[in-house]
Order: sequence, then structure tokens, then C-alpha cells
Amino acid sequence: MNSVLTVRGLTAAAGGTTVLDGVDLDLAPGAVLAVAGPSGAGKSTLGLALLGECATGVTLGGSVRVGDTELLGVDRRTLRARRAGRVGHLPQHPGVVLDPVRRTGPVLDELAATVHGRGRAHRAARDRAVAEALDRAGLGAEPQLARRHPHELSGGQQQRMALAQTLVTGPDVVVLDEPTTGLDPVTTRAVIDRLTALAAGGTALVLLTHDLDAVRRLAAALPVELLELADGRVVRTGPAAALLGPASEPDGAPAASGAEAVLEVQDLTVRVGDGVTLLSGADLTVDRGGFVAVAGPSGAGKTTLGRALAGLVGHTGTVRVDGADPAGNRRAVQYVHQDCRSAFLDHRPVLEQVARPAVLLRGLPRADARAEAVALLERLGLDEATAGRRPGGLSGGQLQRASVARALLARPAVLVADEATSALDGEHRARLLDELRRTCRDDGTAVVLISHDPVAVAAADRTVGVVDGRIAAEPAPEPAERR
Repeated sequence: MNSVLTVRGLTAAAGGTTVLDGVDLDLAPGAVLAVAGPSGAGKSTLGLALLGECATGVTLGGSVRVGDTELLGVDRRTLRARRAGRVGHLPQHPGVVLDPVRRTGPVLDELAATVHGRGRAHRAARDRAVAEALDRAGLGAEPQLARRHPHELSGGQQQRMALAQTLVTGPDVVVLDEPTTGLDPVTTRAVIDRLTALAAGGTALVLLTHDLDAVRRLAAALPVELLELADGRVVRTGPAAALLGPASEPDGAPAASGAEAVLEVQDLTVRVGDGVTLLSGADLTVDRGGFVAVAGPSGAGKTTLGRALAGLVGHTGTVRVDGADPAGNRRAVQYVHQDCRSAFLDHRPVLEQVARPAVLLRGLPRADARAEAVALLERLGLDEATAGRRPGGLSGGQLQRASVARALLARPAVLVADEATSALDGEHRARLLDELRRTCRDDGTAVVLISHDPVAVAAADRTVGVVDGRIAAEPAPEPAERR
């Protein structure tokens, strides 16, 4: 196996106490290893040892190799040289690595210089490395943050800047200490997505964590190996998805309390050129993380409502997203067209088109966007080889799932999906509805699902009806046997 990190017989002792006892590891490029166990099990000691380091009073034995380079048993200067550009470390608290008296940009440049060289001749290479690190850390759309001191950054920005400092040297392996502990569900999901993209780009990851639900969610997106420690010994190893099972919270649990409105619609009216009213005086409020189904007979005005929410048809009245007019903000509201085939360009691979919003609207590098697209499509039951075809090579149901995936990769505040399950069988409909619920719960996205499908309607938190161009009382629930 082509390993970027090889550990053999790793031991750690403090006085007469064994802290680690004979740990063996092999990590391939892009592999993800989650190290779990109770406090005092040896996780932090293992994490430091993978960097060639140990706490005061601890003695290491065995071998830790990055590629063909040994990290143990060398002096500190040699260790820094051997580790540069090969192993990175993201501590639990970003303040540990962010210099409080220096702007973050010059620090990134200095770190890039350890790999790409100093002086004017190497400026272009350093600039590329810094820009790529900011992109991969999720700061590509905010380059101005590199001109700020750490105290001028929010907590989330500090965490991402610390990750940028870790990535700027282009390490093969990154050791992350409790990367999700103490974070709210939305931020946790963002971190998990970032880790998924890093691994898909070939960076091997070692997560030291107590957060098993985060490991479960990560394992739902890509293969994750679990190593469980107890008293310094490996007591369990294997695929995390098999050992841990699904995340503990119910699929329908929203990420937010429901008290914060993200979509507010007042007196929304749509008329066509001959004066015919298609939608009249619609009022609608959807909370952050809310999942609302829009039901009603054909021709009632459901699609007109959805298109007006997305700004695709002229209207009067107001539509506000997060308190602001979404016009001009292409990311605020994403719309999934009922005719999904016509929404794709014939001459480009579907996977490329699905990944494109993450590049255009979120500033992700193409490789990271593609990795996120692959992971999401696989959760929806669409493998990479199939998604790599042009639209003509996919079925209507496959294009329907790809269309939803494309909209989700923009990370909108509001997703409007028009008949997004109409071409799906039971299994793939369930996968898509699970993904929509997960998006509500973890990303805080508000979902408006227009549908005739009683199973899809039943999956929502609530239902509004449209009759004769007006939002009416909520329809009665479908009988249980129809669900």
C-alpha cells in the first residue's frame, strides 16, 4: 500500500506508566482515521507522536514515518525540516497557532516560504500557495481577512484561518484535535464538509475526537476508519460506518429552534401580460431549517409561487431572505426546475455542471467542488462514473437527483424544489428526502418542496396548500396507507 503515514510499534511512557502500547497505523493518501476513546485513553499523546513530538516527561518508542522519512529520534531542528510540507496540525483552539500581534497574511506568506522559498523569485509560488490554502480552508471568498489580526476575526473565521495556516505548506497528512467539539450543528456540518473535500483532494486526515456523531456524519460522506483507544491500547478498529451506525438524532430534527424566519413573503402577486392573475396576495414565512411542502391541484399556482420566490418571474409584493431582498444574491435562493433535463447543458458532463455552483458561488477550488459533488451524488445513489457522462447518458431520475445536488452545492439559504421526486423510485426518493432533511438540520437551509407526491409531502415539517392562485389552509394529511 502506498502510505503517506506509517506507524510501527509506537509506545509512549511517562515515568513508570504506559501511555501508548504498540500502536500500528497505515494511512494512504486521502484516508481518514478517527481516533476515539475516553479521556486519558492516549488520543492526545498519539496525535503529538504523529507529529514527532511528545509532552514533557513522555518518552516515545517505535517508528513514525511520513513517506520514507522518520520523525522519531531526531533533534527538533531536523524534525521541523522533515515535517515541513508533509505533516500539519490543527489544534482544538485556534488561538494556539494564530499570532495575536501579527496580521494573518504575512504569517501565511512566511509559512509558504518554508516550502517554496523566500525572495522575489519565489513570490508567485508563495502567492499561489496562500490563495489555495485560503480557498481550501473556506476563506477564498474573503481574501481581505488576511489583512486582519486574529482578534478582528470571528471564532469561525479564526478556526478557518488556523486551518489555512495548516494547509499552506501542502501537507500530506493533517492531524486535527477535536475539530467539531462545542460547535453548533450548522458549523459542525460546514467543518465536516471541509474535511470531506480535503480528504477527497488527497490529504490524509487524523481526527482526535469525542464527537462520534460527527464521525458518523463524516463516514456517511466517505470511508472513515475508526481506531478506539483505552488505557493506551487499541481496543477496536474498523470502518466507522459499520462500528458506529447512523447519527443518533432523528432525521427530521431541525438544526434551529424554528424561531428565526429566513424566508418572509408578503402579498406576493404574479400577473401575466394579458392581466390574468396567476398568484394573488400570497403570504408565507419559513423558519431557518424549516421544511415546507407546497401542495395543490395542477394549475393552482404552485410552480408560479416557486418561480416567484426564486426571482424567475416578475411579481409585486415582497420576498425577503434573511431580512434582505435576494435580488442580486445568486446564492440566496436556489431553484430546482421541474423539467430537470432542460436545465443541463447537453455538451458538458453532469458532474462538472453539478460542481460548478460551489466554484462560482462559494469560491471553492475545482477539485474541492468536484469532491463535494461526488460525495453528495453518491449519497443520492448516483456514482461518479455515471455522473461523469453527459446529460443524454442519464435517466430522468438520475438527472432529477443531480439537479437537486447542484442546487444544494451552492449552500443556499432557501432551496425551492419543484416536483423533485416525480421520477424517482421508492429507494431513491427516500435518499433524496433524507438529504433534504439533513440539509435543513445541519446547514439550516429552508426547503420549499412543491409536490403532488403524498410521501414527499408527508416528509415535510408542515404543508401549505395553493388553490386557484391563493395560499389556502393546510391540506388534510394523506391517509397513512398512502404514505
